[in-house]
Amino acid sequence: MAGTIEVLVPGGQANPGPPLGPELGPTPVDVQAVVQDINDQTEAFDGTEVPVTVEYDEDGSFSIDVGVPPTAALVKDEAGFDTGSGEPQKDFVADLSIDQVKTIAEQKHPDLLAYDTKNAAKEVVGTCASMGVTIEGVDAREFKQKVDDGEFDDTLA
Repeated sequence: MAGTIEVLVPGGQANPGPPLGPELGPTPVDVQAVVQDINDQTEAFDGTEVPVTVEYDEDGSFSIDVGVPPTAALVKDEAGFDTGSGEPQKDFVADLSIDQVKTIAEQKHPDLLAYDTKNAAKEVVGTCASMGVTIEGVDAREFKQKVDDGEFDDTLA
């Protein structure tokens, strides 16, 4: 491959403007074809920021690798809020169910260090703690302890 470009684009909504256009402009690839291909591959993420890697050759051929959105973006999308709390230990902005945490953990699992869904869920809960998101009405730190104690083993198996 002649070059690689890494960008964050809104799922299904990439366009030839920044950040993609200025990066692709000086390359031999057809910018519109790259944008269309990215939109086709990321439409399931519907507006959520998705990491995309475009590798291209001198002949204008290209390949696209779509990553998984950051955990914080998945949490915001699942819980339906725009920004986390400025004081996550005091001001809570949203509440997730254990099933929503499990869904995010399963989406994110390939990119996490966890070996199983339970530990992937604990990584997601850590992100929730820093954003001011509670789980099942409980502070994320307390919820993590409940997971460690095995209270949700059936759900996270």
